[in-house]
Amino acid sequence: MRLPDFEAWAIFACVVEHRSFSGAAESIGVSKATVSKAISRLEAQLGTALFHRTSRRLTLTDSGNALAERAGRILAEARAAEESALEAAKAPAGLVRIAAPITFGIRFVADAVADLLVAHPGIEIDLRLSDSRVDIVAEGFDIALRIADLPDSSLRARRLAPIRASVVAAPSYLEKHGTPRHPMDLAHHACFQYANAIGAWHFRKADGEEAAVRPSGPLITDNGDAMLPALRAGLGIARLPDFIVERELSDGSLVELLTGWAPMNIALHLMTPPSTLRPARVEVVIDFLSDRFRNICQRVAAQ
Repeated sequence: MRLPDFEAWAIFACVVEHRSFSGAAESIGVSKATVSKAISRLEAQLGTALFHRTSRRLTLTDSGNALAERAGRILAEARAAEESALEAAKAPAGLVRIAAPITFGIRFVADAVADLLVAHPGIEIDLRLSDSRVDIVAEGFDIALRIADLPDSSLRARRLAPIRASVVAAPSYLEKHGTPRHPMDLAHHACFQYANAIGAWHFRKADGEEAAVRPSGPLITDNGDAMLPALRAGLGIARLPDFIVERELSDGSLVELLTGWAPMNIALHLMTPPSTLRPARVEVVIDFLSDRFRNICQRVAAQ
């Protein structure tokens, strides 16, 4: 069996990136003739032209356009493999970009990052906090932490731990509107919703009974902390992670509802791009965060 011409595929990817034989040659430190020969060799192997060549312009053919993304992946994974092998022989170093939700990021990720930087001084962290659904591939993140019921995705997801959540309201709201006894009662109450997770709320009892209700109400926001003033003012009901409402539950400004029903499918996930080849520094950060947050989430869930 003849092996693929990986050098030619990598050079093809460089030509696509630079839109020029000379630009690709300069970027990888070879002659323009070497680039031209590699492309001709690949075209002969594939039996199709990859570029339209004129004296002034270089454009992809339909076949070249169809193969460009795959060539880019071949080059990116080869670079990652080399970088991983080189980094394995030394202390992990370099930049790792992390996306995390705002409240969880401030309360937990920031402390974890400080400890990570002490343990691995060669690593640099670019931490971005947002409750928007980040496209980690398009925006160039190595890792994203998400608290959600995740849909099917091409991304790789590691479920770290369940996140305990509670349905809560202020005593003043319940005095005015009554206390829901069953999840379906929420359909008749003012409920606050996460902008990034609008849809049915799912519940399960210890005996296995399940219920789902589609709530509605006067407030939609992408941050749980932003719901607290309206909750304390008695304007509605919300379903929030306990790490957001633990202080209010403790001081009585909010009370937990539907205590026999557990909100379903809320968990902390660590997301990475689809490739299985990652630099050693990213693997170190993944392992560190996985261990750290698995323990933290267990402690939060037990409160």
